[in-house]
Amino acid sequence: MSQTLSLNQLKPGEKATVKELRATGSMRRRLLDIGLIDHTQVECLGRSPGGDPSAFLIRGAVIAIRSEDSADVLLAPC
Repeated sequence: MSQTLSLNQLKPGEKATVKELRATGSMRRRLLDIGLIDHTQVECLGRSPGGDPSAFLIRGAVIAIRSEDSADVLLAPC
């Protein structure tokens, strides 16, 4: 069985593929709108100096997502 991790566990320079989105309500809608759907590749580009939010490369766009919100995005390692 493959290992699963959440988006907030991805370290800068690492890539993974979206496996499941567990967010609900308006946050789920926002995450879907920025392209976090099944089988989308995501790369962590870095973290802010305080550690939150983190920058991710998603479908060619750099998006900053708070750790609290990124915990609801489950990934499969590439």
